[in-house]
Amino acid sequence: MALLKVEDISAGYDRDPVIESLSFHVNRGEIVSLLGPSGCGKTTALRAIAGFEPVRAGQILIAQQLVSAPGMTVPPERRSIGMVFQDYALFPHLTIADNIGFGLRNKAAVDRRVQINHLLDATGLGGMDDRYPHELSGGQQQRVALARALAPRPAILLMDEPFSNLDVELRERLSVEVRDLLKSEGISGILVTHDQHEAFAVSDKVGVMRDGRILQWDTPYTLYHEPNHRFVADFIGQGRFIPGIVRSPETFDTELGLLHGNRSCTQAVGERVEILIRPDDVVPDELGEIEAIVKDKAFKGAEILYTLELPTGTRLLSLFPSHHDHHLGDSVRVRMDAEHLICFPGRD
Repeated sequence: MALLKVEDISAGYDRDPVIESLSFHVNRGEIVSLLGPSGCGKTTALRAIAGFEPVRAGQILIAQQLVSAPGMTVPPERRSIGMVFQDYALFPHLTIADNIGFGLRNKAAVDRRVQINHLLDATGLGGMDDRYPHELSGGQQQRVALARALAPRPAILLMDEPFSNLDVELRERLSVEVRDLLKSEGISGILVTHDQHEAFAVSDKVGVMRDGRILQWDTPYTLYHEPNHRFVADFIGQGRFIPGIVRSPETFDTELGLLHGNRSCTQAVGERVEILIRPDDVVPDELGEIEAIVKDKAFKGAEILYTLELPTGTRLLSLFPSHHDHHLGDSVRVRMDAEHLICFPGRD
């Protein structure tokens, strides 16, 4: 059953619309992300769900209770939500324990202490209860902010770019920790981010946004392998487009030869299309029929991402195991292994 329903909402500032006809739902215990570039409306959507922004059209329901509609907004403190912000927003004059327990002031002292100790342990902050925010690292401060938001046991945790101030390694580690914690606590979550790796690490479902609308709402796997919009294909993952001609709904004639996929193309036979080729579609093979020249490389630890140029000048991306250490200008052989062939109408 859906815990949160966002139904055709529109919102904005002054006369400028920011989100229009936005709809999605979040089930109990589910974690989702609103993903998109700056200015696409994802933070406005989160603020509308939190009750900080009124809606001009549509409605928002939490646990089947109407909380937002035109002319009607239930205040944030009555929505059973928690919020984690980019800047932590901790109280500098309070200890870590008092920061976490700030929303538990109406509870009995014993119950309050039990919940604080539970969250200190759950967030890896055990033994730090008497410290102050300035004595902690950025990652530890964000854990405090997370624990404080979870302390009243909200139905939904809203997270607005919560890891963007952290370095890459810590951001990746903390995002997984947050997912595990929310799952263990049985709390639904909504993450707003422009970082697809962060969204994919945390979320069961992701909504890719542009210009105030969700273009595709799907699992990370499907967004990567089966984008339904050219913008989603460009925004998610890496890849290059090559021209082709439709020979059948699942077969395309290209400069790489005939390519076969497991997903039907909606364009008619004979039409020109552009086909998305991901780096994992181009497989190194010493006996491969495709010869290309290494034009660029990016070492990624277990893999190397190569930019390969075909004799026609077309460039593809390919992932090689890292012990395949080729130099710029080297000739390599590859083969195509693309099950999910996605095509879009050709550009004139």
